Amino acid sequence: MERTLGAKKRIALVAHDHKKDELLEWAVANKKKLIQHSLFATGTTGTILEQALGLPITKLLSGPLGGDQQIGAMIAEAKLDILIFFWDPMEAQPHDPDVKALLRLSATYNLPVACNAATADFMFAASFMTTEYKALQTDYSTYLKRKLPEVNL
Repeated sequence: MERTLGAKKRIALVAHDHKKDELLEWAVANKKKLIQHSLFATGTTGTILEQALGLPITKLLSGPLGGDQQIGAMIAEAKLDILIFFWDPMEAQPHDPDVKALLRLSATYNLPVACNAATADFMFAASFMTTEYKALQTDYSTYLKRKLPEVNL
């Protein structure tokens, strides 16, 4: 199975509080590339980026208030193509289970993820950023058809 990512990518931008400045700096440096794509972001990050870049960004809820889960749902529903998630590995997050779920969904659906500026730079330098790309998808049909335990009420 495969999923086609169009030439115009749907990109989610997320950053923990201590990484927002780093994401902002990266986004400003890559504005000419970002303008070619559809951008989504969790609440506070989206507001900061939209003001600094002057680009339209679809803003979701703040991460801890459900924004991470909204991004996860978009991944599961094939409504996102790339995740740029500058997360803070040195700071405990109250919504850490949501963060882990977001990264797990990205891996499950073979979604490209950049967790820092270097990886995002490599990703954005790739020719796939402006061309169609066919991402292989794991066939989960066996999992979905597995025998479930009987419920006795």
